[in-house]
Amino acid sequence: QVQLVESGGGLVQAGGSLRLSCAASGSIFRLSAMGWYRQAPGKQRELVAAITTGGNTNYADSVKGRFTISRDNAKNTVYLQMNSLKPEDTAVYYCNLDILPKYGSGYRDYWGQGTQVTVSS
Repeated sequence: QVQLVESGGGLVQAGGSLRLSCAASGSIFRLSAMGWYRQAPGKQRELVAAITTGGNTNYADSVKGRFTISRDNAKNTVYLQMNSLKPEDTAVYYCNLDILPKYGSGYRDYWGQGTQVTVSS
């Protein structure tokens, strides 16, 4: 089995920073793309940032220049550094990892449990 554990959410004032982490553990053979999504109340889940195995990144226009995604392959962990936070960044943030399990066939999508980020004005 594969488990994803997120951490780092919380309450912060506008202009502040938070760093989210998502660590994968268990029967992992290989990791591929990693990403962060968010879902605000009454809205659809949206992609915030993604990173490939080669380190190529892409970001939602709303977070470009403020958020940075990174990964540590040795630790099976993906990070999201969030700076200059705005109230509109308030949402539940989910990590999404494309993982090839040791047992099974093919890559599968795995989701973290979600972590609340609240930005006060």
